[in-house]
Amino acid sequence: MPAMDVVHTSLIEDPVDLVNLLPCHRAISCWVRFGKGIVGSGIAHAGSFPSAAAAEAWWLELVSTAKVTNVFDEPMAGPVAFISFPFTPDGSYEVVVPEVVIGSRNGQSWITTWNHAELAARKGTPSPLPEMQFRTGNFDHDQWISVVNQIITRIHHHSVDKVVLARDEIAETPSPIDVCSVLTHLAAAYPQTWTFCVNNLVGASPELLIRQDRGLITSRVLAGTIHGDHDESSLAEALKSSSKDLREHEYAVASVANALRPHVTSLHVPEVPFVLQLPNVMHLASDISGAVRPGATVLELASTIHPSAAVCGTPTALAREVITELENMDRGRYAGPVGWINAEGDGEIALALRCGMIEEKHVRIFAGCGIVADSNPEAEWAETQAKLLPMKQALGVL
Repeated sequence: MPAMDVVHTSLIEDPVDLVNLLPCHRAISCWVRFGKGIVGSGIAHAGSFPSAAAAEAWWLELVSTAKVTNVFDEPMAGPVAFISFPFTPDGSYEVVVPEVVIGSRNGQSWITTWNHAELAARKGTPSPLPEMQFRTGNFDHDQWISVVNQIITRIHHHSVDKVVLARDEIAETPSPIDVCSVLTHLAAAYPQTWTFCVNNLVGASPELLIRQDRGLITSRVLAGTIHGDHDESSLAEALKSSSKDLREHEYAVASVANALRPHVTSLHVPEVPFVLQLPNVMHLASDISGAVRPGATVLELASTIHPSAAVCGTPTALAREVITELENMDRGRYAGPVGWINAEGDGEIALALRCGMIEEKHVRIFAGCGIVADSNPEAEWAETQAKLLPMKQALGVL
C-alpha cells in the first residue's frame, strides 16, 4: 500500500450507458439501477476479512489516510468501496476498491481515480457467451419436494415459523464467460433492480437491505411471490389476497423493523405492502424508512438486519439451524449483503439475489423461497424456476 493514496474526482460529460463503459476481460465492479449508479474498473485495493466489522475498519482506515479531492457533494462520488458479504458469519467478507469509478446520478456524472489510474477503453464488443447447460446442484426436483415437506411438518409442530430454502444449479463452459455481456443483459432486462458485480458475484437484486444517506435510511423488504401466465391485474390481486404470502411478508417486515429500531430516532413501517412487478415475477413489497442515530454506518446497519426473514426465516436462529441441517450446500455470498460504502459510512446494500458466481469457465446460480405452514412444494419449486430465469437469460441459456 502506498504511503498515501491520492483519490481524485472530477465531473465528466453524462455517460449514455454506464455498463457499456466497463472494459471487458479485467476486474470490474458494478452497481446500477435505471441506468444510474457506479461502475468500477481494475483494483486499487482489495481484501477478504473474517467479519463485517473487520472489513469496515480496514476501509475506514484506508480512506482516512488518503488524500481526497472532490469537486461536488454526491455520496457516490469520491472514494467508494464495493462490498459482498457471506450469508453465514463464518464466510469471507469481500471488499473491492476499483482503480477507476465512473458514476452518474441526479443529473451529474463523474470519474474517481485512485493514484492517477486511467480507465481502460473497451475494445470491441463483449465476447459471445459460450454454450452451457445447467445441471442440478444440491437438490433435484424430488429431493426438493421431500425437504420442503419436512420443513412444513416442522412448522406444523411449531418448531419454526418460516424457513427460506435455496437451491443451486451449476454449469461448466468450454471458454471463459464475459461478465460484461451478463451485466449488459441484466441492466437492460431488469432496470428496476440493482444490477451488481463484486468479485465475480453477478446479479440483479430487487431487494434493498439498507440505504443510508446523510442520516436517512430506507429498506425495501420483499417476501411473497407470484408468477404465471394470467393477466397482470389478476396476478396482483391474487398476491395481495394470499394469506400465505401476506404471512410470509409480515415475518420479513417485522424482522427488519425490529432490527432497526434500536438504531433509529424514528421509523415508518407501512401497514400494507404494495405489489412490485418485475418482468418475470411479482413480489409483495414494503419500503421502511427512518432517521438513524448519529455515528451509525451502512455496514453496521446491514450487519444488524442480516439475515432477515426474507432470506433466512423466523425465528432467525431456528430457521438458520434448519437451513444448515437440510439445505445441503454452502450459500457462499448468495443471499448476503452486496453494495457499496463511501468514506462517511453511507451507502447502499442489497441482498445478493437473482445472482450467480461466475469464475472463468464455472457458473453457479441460485434461487430460494420462503416456506411457511401452507406452502405447496410444487409451487415453491416453480417459484425457484422463475427466480433462476434472469441469470439463465443473461447467460444465454433461455
